[in-house]
Formats: sequence, structure tokens, C-alpha cells
Amino acid sequence: MCRWAGYIGAPIYLSDILSAPEHSLIEQSRAADEGKASLNGDGFGIAWYGKRAEPGLYKDAHPAWSDVNLRSFANQVQSHLFLAHVRASRGTAISRNNCHPFVVDNWSFMHNGLIGGFEQVRKKADMLIPDALYKHRKGATDSEAFFLNALGQGLDNNPREAIAKTVKLFEQLSPITPHLRLSITFSDGKKLYAVRYASDRWAPSIYYRRYKRKDSWAIVSEPFDENHNGWTKMESNSFCTFDQKDVFIQKLI
Repeated sequence: MCRWAGYIGAPIYLSDILSAPEHSLIEQSRAADEGKASLNGDGFGIAWYGKRAEPGLYKDAHPAWSDVNLRSFANQVQSHLFLAHVRASRGTAISRNNCHPFVVDNWSFMHNGLIGGFEQVRKKADMLIPDALYKHRKGATDSEAFFLNALGQGLDNNPREAIAKTVKLFEQLSPITPHLRLSITFSDGKKLYAVRYASDRWAPSIYYRRYKRKDSWAIVSEPFDENHNGWTKMESNSFCTFDQKDVFIQKLI
């Protein structure tokens, strides 16, 4: 299982979350506490927003802990909104195209979890992607297929409804697909969204808290400090919308 972190608020250096904390995201790439896999060395990625609508994107297929450029980059770049991810592959090829986050126009998306039996239904899932969006299908992951289908279901207009429709689509693909387990964060460059859902009892974790000040939020798959003080664990079947002022929590389905 992968690890990820998202942030929205006053501009901070990416390193404030990626490398500086005791249990930073880079540290989680080699020693995660709460995922099924403690090692998340099959690639990494960062999508960050600045003055332009489309986010910057930096990702590669080697371990985050071994990338000297990543640490230097994170120490110099500031952003008010970013998504960062370290990957543990469940069998899909280790390649840059399979690393999260995935970006289409102003949207960025990352995921931890699984779509059970996806290899058996991958062709069906790909066929559901609208023709206008299929050019963005660069890799082979279930996460990217889910993202592109969500865009096709109207992510621009109603993010919660689009994710809920996409969940139902994937649950109906085939009896071979026994379960969905989703821990998702995505952004349109204005707000940060988080989804925790499972069709069984095992939804991957998401935590959130105010970060350093009242107008900033950190959203993570596992806390980056050892004592977990101040973190709220998101309920399963929840859809959260974060802006700098507050968090709005709804049921997903």
C-alpha cells in the first residue's frame, strides 16, 4: 500500500512535509507504520500549484529516499497547495507513468488502496474512459483508470457525485471485482478533496489536522509525527472538502 500527503493553506516549503518531520513522507517511503507494506520504494511524485492553473509535476520510478534532487527541490519550492505520493506496487510495472499523482489540465489525483481483481477487468475499465480523455491514459494502474473515469463522470461540475458514480461503475464491472478500498486525495487547484471508502470493512486510513496555523490543513495517509497529536481520523464512506477556512464533510454514498 502506498503513502501520501496533501496540503492546502499558506505557502510552505514542500520539505516541511516531505522531509523535515520525524516521520516525513520520504521516511515513510522506507519505513511506513500503518500500511500493509512498510516499504514504498517503487517511485514517487509531487504535484504542486503556483500562479498558473495547471500544477507542476515531478515524479520518477526510483525510491524517494534515494533521490538527492527531490530533497533539494523540496527545500527550495514553496506552494499553497500540493499532493505528494510514494508508491508500493501491487504488481503493476514500476515506471514513471504508473507513479502518482496523475494530472489532467488543472486536476491532480492520487490514491492508496486497490480495486480487487482489476487485472481481470482492466479492459472493461479502460473502455469506460471517454474518448476525449483516453489520451491521458499513460500507465496501467487502477488508480489512473479510476481518475479518468471520474473526470468523465463530471468531476469538474460535482466532485462528490462524480466519485460516487465512479465507485458504483467499478463495483458493477464484474463479480470478479470483489472489493474497492480507496484512500484518495485530489485537487482542482482551488480546493483539496479527500475520499475514504471501502466496499468491505477495510478502508485505508486518512488523517487530517490544522497545520501550524488556522488557515492551513495537512491531509495524510498516516501522520508524519510519532505521537499523532491533533490528528482526526476520517470516517469510512466520507467525502471531505478542504479550503483554507474549513473542512466540509459529507457521506460519499
